[in-house]
Amino acid sequence: MVVQAKLDGLGLHYGRIELGEVEILETISLRQRSQLKIALLNSGLELMDDKKAVLIERIKNTVVEMVHYSEDIPKVKNSEYIGERLNHDYTYLANIFSEATGITIEQYIISHKIERVKEFLLYGELNLTEISYKLHYSSVAHLSAQFKKVTGLTPTRYKQLKTQKRRMLEDV
Repeated sequence: MVVQAKLDGLGLHYGRIELGEVEILETISLRQRSQLKIALLNSGLELMDDKKAVLIERIKNTVVEMVHYSEDIPKVKNSEYIGERLNHDYTYLANIFSEATGITIEQYIISHKIERVKEFLLYGELNLTEISYKLHYSSVAHLSAQFKKVTGLTPTRYKQLKTQKRRMLEDV
């Protein structure tokens, strides 16, 4: 909505607006580009000119969407899903991503999956079996091992610690 308001304010015509991406339907002048850049910066957003930087943001957005917002992602390899979604060879995407961020796409996916697991554990609505299924882990053991590797805690211990902290705060 912020981007849409800024585009409207500058009188620019646009098509689709998605997370991290806008299709402007006309050629914009250097002055308009500069005005848009300033307007976005004032809102805490950034105009990205570098095609690789844009592609990296698209990879990140795809991972966030895949892990946090999509209920019905087919059970295909992450590499296939991302490559098809962005219409690029996955090896190329993986190389530019790790070159720019210092981590692999797979590590980025794992960190988001672990954050999602933490959310599910704190809400307490799903058990580990349901969480592992929802996040496409091959087993609860795989989820637990990955969770412990990243956080240093088992999922059960993590949940216990968070529950204890909550109880102590309620007693204050």
